[in-house]
Amino acid sequence: MIYFDYTSTTPVREEVLESFIKTNKNFWGNPSSLHKFGVLSDNILALAREQMRQLIDAKNYEVVFTGCATEASNLAIKGIAYKNAYRGKHIITTVVEHPSVFHTIETLKEEGFDVSVLQVDSNGRINLEELKNTIRKDTILVSMMYVNNEIGTIMPIKEVGDLLKKYHKITFHVDIVQALGKLPVYLNEMNIDLASLSAHKIYGLKGSGALFIRKGINLTPQQIGGTQEFHLRAGTVDAPSAVALAKAMRLIIEDIDNNYEYVVKLNQRMRNILSMYPNIIINSPREHCSPFIINCSLKGIKGETFVHAFEKHEIYFSTKSACSSKVNEPSRVLKAIGLDDELTRNEIRISLSHLTTYHEIDTFEEVLKEVIEELK
Repeated sequence: MIYFDYTSTTPVREEVLESFIKTNKNFWGNPSSLHKFGVLSDNILALAREQMRQLIDAKNYEVVFTGCATEASNLAIKGIAYKNAYRGKHIITTVVEHPSVFHTIETLKEEGFDVSVLQVDSNGRINLEELKNTIRKDTILVSMMYVNNEIGTIMPIKEVGDLLKKYHKITFHVDIVQALGKLPVYLNEMNIDLASLSAHKIYGLKGSGALFIRKGINLTPQQIGGTQEFHLRAGTVDAPSAVALAKAMRLIIEDIDNNYEYVVKLNQRMRNILSMYPNIIINSPREHCSPFIINCSLKGIKGETFVHAFEKHEIYFSTKSACSSKVNEPSRVLKAIGLDDELTRNEIRISLSHLTTYHEIDTFEEVLKEVIEELK
C-alpha cells in the first residue's frame, strides 16, 4: 500500500499508542475524584497540559481537551460569540475555512450575528488591508486557519495577530490543525488567543483534540453538565488520550525541521511529475504553501475516477477535504481562487509525510502513466 492522504489522517505512532495503553493500565481513575487514585490521574492530566503549553509557546494559556478539532473550534467560536454578544455581534472569517469553522459561523449568522467573509487571491491568501477595513466597533471575533487543508496555502497569521493586538475587544481564533508539527506554531508570539488542534493529524489517536485558550478569555460552554475542563466541557476527561496527544505533539515537533526539509524535496519531485501532463493543473501555490499538500485539478477526468484508478494499484489519495469528499459539489476553496466549474469539481489532493519515500513517488509516477493512458 502507498498512502498519500496524510492530510485526512495519519497512522498512530507506536510510541503514542504505547503511552495510551500504559496510562490506561496504570492511571485509569477519574481525574475528578478526590481520592488518591483520582488525584494521580489529575496529576497526569496536568503534566500533559504543561508539556503541550511548552511546545507551542503557550505559557499563559489553558488547555481544554476535546473529542476532536471540530469540537474545539465550535467551543472557540460559539463560546466567544455567546459570551460577547452583549457588546457586539460582528464576526470575521474567510471564504476558504474548514467546514468546522465555516459552517459553525454560518449557524451563528442564522442566529442574528453579522458575518463578514474575507475573499482570497488566486493563491488562497487574504489581503491584510481588506481585513483591517472590515474591522468594526462591534467586531468580537476573527477566525481563520493557519494552513488550508485543501490546497495548502499558509495564511499570514503572525501579521494578522499583530494587527488584531491593537483591538483589545477582538478575539483571534486560529485552526492550527494542518500547521502543527509542520510549521512553527508559537501562540503567544503570534498573538493567537484561541487555537484548535487534532491528534489524529499528528500521528496520534482519533477522537482526541484540544483548544488552547489565552488566560483571561472567557467562553460560554457548549457541553453542559459537570465542572470538568475549567467548567468549559462537561464529562469525564479522557486522561489516557490527553497523555497520548501530548506525546504525539512532542514527537512531531522534535523532528519538525528535518521533516520539513525532507518533504520540501518530495514535494518538488511530485510537482515535477505532475507538471509533465498538460491535463493536470496544480492548484497549490508555489509560495506561502505547505509542502505537505499538493492539490490538482484534472481536465476531462473526474477526480473520483482518478482516485479509484489508483486504488486498484493500492495507491491512496483524496479528491478533496475528507470532511467534504462525499459531497458532490464544486470545491468552495477552488471557486474562491478563481477556478472554473469543471476544475473545481475534478480535483485531487495528494498529501505527503516524513513517512513518504522516494520509491513510493517513483511508483506513483509509473502508475500515473498507465492511468492517464487508460482514461484517455
